[in-house]
Amino acid sequence: MKEEEVWIIEPSGPLRGDVEVRGSKNGVSKHMVAAMLGTGESTIQNAPEVGEVEITAAMLRALGIDVEISQREITIARGPVINPQVPSAFTGLNRIPILMLGPLLHLANEAYVPLVGGDPIGRRPVNFHVDALRAMGAEVEVGEAGISAKVAKRLHGARIELPYPSVGATETVLLSAVLAEGKTVLKGAAMEPEVVELALFLQRMGARIELSPDRRIVIEGVDSLRGASTWLVGDRIEAFSYLVGGLITGGQVRVHGCPQDRLVTAITTLARMGAQVDITDDWLSASAPNGLRGAAVQTDTHPGFMTDWQTPLMVLFTQSSGMSVLHETVFENRLVYVPALQKMGCEIEVFDVCLGGPACRFHDTNAKHSAVVRGVSKLRGADVRLPDIRAGFSAVLAAAAAEGTSTLRGVHHIERGYHRPFEQFASLGLKIRREMAPIK
Repeated sequence: MKEEEVWIIEPSGPLRGDVEVRGSKNGVSKHMVAAMLGTGESTIQNAPEVGEVEITAAMLRALGIDVEISQREITIARGPVINPQVPSAFTGLNRIPILMLGPLLHLANEAYVPLVGGDPIGRRPVNFHVDALRAMGAEVEVGEAGISAKVAKRLHGARIELPYPSVGATETVLLSAVLAEGKTVLKGAAMEPEVVELALFLQRMGARIELSPDRRIVIEGVDSLRGASTWLVGDRIEAFSYLVGGLITGGQVRVHGCPQDRLVTAITTLARMGAQVDITDDWLSASAPNGLRGAAVQTDTHPGFMTDWQTPLMVLFTQSSGMSVLHETVFENRLVYVPALQKMGCEIEVFDVCLGGPACRFHDTNAKHSAVVRGVSKLRGADVRLPDIRAGFSAVLAAAAAEGTSTLRGVHHIERGYHRPFEQFASLGLKIRREMAPIK
């Protein structure tokens, strides 16, 4: 009989204590790809210990890139010979391979990457990436198993406009344009903090990048980049999730390592719900001595309310008085985690219409992208399978506030995206243990 590791969680009262968050899962792997482009050694500090790092490191090594990982630091140096093909064994593991197309075209004039993967939260079309590379002179073919590309001599600058401010597509343009011949002007770019952080790292490597108003980025290609060192800013998703964890359980978690400017919209959302948020230069904390009330929240691209914040927020809604509404506008299948929370007693209904905000790009589809939540729900322990990274963390929060024991399956998702979450939760007072159990 096949077994899997599960987490057994027994509610143990309010979560209290201090948590330090490291660099983001969404940022570290992109920096690792950028380091491919440097002629010398690059160092990424304050790196999280997450599964995403190991997956990306294995890909880079397969390409001929040297990667060394220590407790807080990743060192990357390009080897003398570059293999332009990411092995098919990495098919569907994460979204990183497609970001390697541009760098590989610069290093080897050809590239092959398997199809992207990641959490099942909605479509991540590759056409934005492909169209951008074609505009820069690459010949690109999209097959059933992967994407192949080649360029005669060198990518060239181009005028590119994204139909939607896609983070991944913006990163593809950045990673491809920095060594292209001439100037690239990208309109409709994503301006998330992680994108800007990547641009700053590339600038340290010698890239010429200008961030202009109205979601416009101008990149002047250079002949070569050098290695560089950077310190990753703390993960804003993780920081918000732990703040909410304290609120859900009636406790208070103090989060270190993520500055206030990464959480502006999230902080105001919690304050509107009745939370008291304390902010210093070193930490943030949130408490709710007078309880919490419901709210209507719409996710959006930066600087709006981040889509990755809505999963812990949904659990917080269940422990807030009254009705709450969540309107997801970034990924059409982001609410895939709701059945697991419903099994734990969360009173949530999902709809295929736009609620809590103006009509979004999913309003004429069958995508269930809005939710109405009734609080306060009495949560109960359950045996649930976690569908993705963010949903997994939220299930832990629900289990921490439930009556009775919970068994969480698919916990590898959580460990792929959060820095040592088992140890962090244990340090906050949660009764949590690992066990092996038959696969259901």
